[in-house]
Amino acid sequence: MPIVLVLQAAIKAARQLVSPGFRRILWRSLALTILLLAVVWFALTRLIAYFMNGADILSDYPLIDTLAFFFAGVGIFIGLAYIIAPVSAVVAGYFLDDAAELVEKEHYPGDPPGRPLSFARSLLYGLRFAGLSLLVNAVALILFFIPVVNVAAFFLANGYLLGREYFELAAGRFRPMPEAAAMRTANRGTVFAAGLVLAILIAIPILNLLTPLFGVALMVHLHKALALRGRAPAPA
Repeated sequence: MPIVLVLQAAIKAARQLVSPGFRRILWRSLALTILLLAVVWFALTRLIAYFMNGADILSDYPLIDTLAFFFAGVGIFIGLAYIIAPVSAVVAGYFLDDAAELVEKEHYPGDPPGRPLSFARSLLYGLRFAGLSLLVNAVALILFFIPVVNVAAFFLANGYLLGREYFELAAGRFRPMPEAAAMRTANRGTVFAAGLVLAILIAIPILNLLTPLFGVALMVHLHKALALRGRAPAPA
């Protein structure tokens, strides 16, 4: 059953995060993720301050000024929840090969190793992933104030997007990208279920910083499981 494959892959990926080799990559991944979020936070706060000053929104009343900045800060905080996905995409592309190689060596030592993507290609896929994620989450953010719909939009959009992009990044180490995309399409339900796991993780503060490495490990395990079950043609 697809859900069983996803749960097994998720458990293996969670255990992988605390392994010695993975911890070294984890600290670097966390540092890069936090740095990128800090840059985004700084840019957004400067933009809001510039807009408020330029539009003469600030008044002679300190209380009104304080409330204005408070609500602007809340808006930025909400926005960051939607920006986590594209930021994690860039980080995942950067650390893809290091993390995937550790998973392969520990769990699949007898299998042919995956082919590392070039740095430029990894960065390109990460940026493409980030762009798509930013676009999708911008639409989800527009629906933020519609009860129920906002939650459904966030999880469905990110479940699809995270499942698709993380799976193709992982599968691309073992087969040509068109074949990786075809494999994802043939197993769309299973990949979407794995994407929902990542969407839930990305919605949990602090833990969402683990998304890039967890996502890579999860999808390497899922790709191996699907290939073993013969749900896709063997890699060329």
